[in-house]
Amino acid sequence: MKTLNDQLSQYAAYHRDRRNILTHFVGIPMIVLAVVLLLARPAFGVAGLSMSAATLAVIAATLYYLRLDLRFGIVMGLLLAACLAFAQATASLSTTAWATLGVGLFVVGWVIQFVGHIFEGRKPAFVDDIMGLVIGPLFVVAELAFLMGLRREVEAVVESRAGPVRAGRALRT
Repeated sequence: MKTLNDQLSQYAAYHRDRRNILTHFVGIPMIVLAVVLLLARPAFGVAGLSMSAATLAVIAATLYYLRLDLRFGIVMGLLLAACLAFAQATASLSTTAWATLGVGLFVVGWVIQFVGHIFEGRKPAFVDDIMGLVIGPLFVVAELAFLMGLRREVEAVVESRAGPVRAGRALRT
């Protein structure tokens, strides 16, 4: 299994333009919330708890993130739990409202992502490695930590492997 540094460095190689990273701060949370929301139906009871595909996905993703790194894993688990709580509350809406919200967040989130990759001038990481879909949310959390001056040792490894983040450059025509 790849390490935290391996996963973040590989993903970061596709994300060195500051504008692309900024779009990921908006687009990825929208996509994650949309996926959890859309997986929240149908729900079934297990030992008095509401379970759905969203619950199982959140548990699996959190375990994976914890295996990569305890601190980032805890943060990811808390964020995913918040998405799950929102999704479970929203799943009780009418089918039209639930689906419109989920699909709307998903589509708009991906549009924002692709705009970022126009700035980057490079395809999204998941095109070459499907794990990019799982690492993307962790990348956003890691980039936020780096901006806050946290996890400098991880940031140093990522930058040594992927290169420094650069200011936006003119779009190619």
